[in-house]
Amino acid sequence: MISSTHSLLSEAAGVAGNLFAFVLFVSPIPTFSRIVRNRSTEQFSGLPYIYALLNCLICLWYGLPHVSPGVILVATVNSVGAVFQLVYVILFIVYANKGKKIRMLGLLLAVFGAFAVIAYVSMTFFDSHTRQLFVGCLSVASLISMFASPLFVINLVIRTKSVEFMPFYLSLATFLMSISFLTYGMLKADLFIYLPNGIGTILGAIQLSLYAYYSRISNDGSREPLIESIA
Repeated sequence: MISSTHSLLSEAAGVAGNLFAFVLFVSPIPTFSRIVRNRSTEQFSGLPYIYALLNCLICLWYGLPHVSPGVILVATVNSVGAVFQLVYVILFIVYANKGKKIRMLGLLLAVFGAFAVIAYVSMTFFDSHTRQLFVGCLSVASLISMFASPLFVINLVIRTKSVEFMPFYLSLATFLMSISFLTYGMLKADLFIYLPNGIGTILGAIQLSLYAYYSRISNDGSREPLIESIA
């Protein structure tokens, strides 16, 4: 009975994490709608999508049964994420100028090359235990390095005393996704899942607290309503 409840709770947490992650995956759609409409990447950078693709591929590999049995919901969320990021990168390449196009193509090939090396090395030189350790360490390093983006946003909000560049619903989705996978990782007793998502939960809570504080200040200082955007 206890085992069944534990399993049900862990799967529920993983499914919730998948759903909240989907919100984040679709959030760049307005940006790429603009790119397609204007047939230009303008001043947008494709690097975040390249890096997100690599991160999704590494975490996808970690969640597969031959690397980490029993955490398939990590593989499902990152497989969906990898598809979205690949589509974004391809669209960026299509509408970029020649210089950006060549650079992005090179980076895309580098991402697939790096992933192929990781997959080959982990399957060839490691047994099941050390394989999980090797890929898990890479996934944690990749996820933690991606927290540079929330840290930048947090710094920007504090410096400008404005939540203009921190959309509420994206911050909320990030927090809920992180806490869902934190719970999933703890129930699965998987350090490589709950450690980075624990950090993500803390950063998400900070973002929501800053949003509440600085949006209140903005409302006190102006009678005009704040306009939220997820673009």
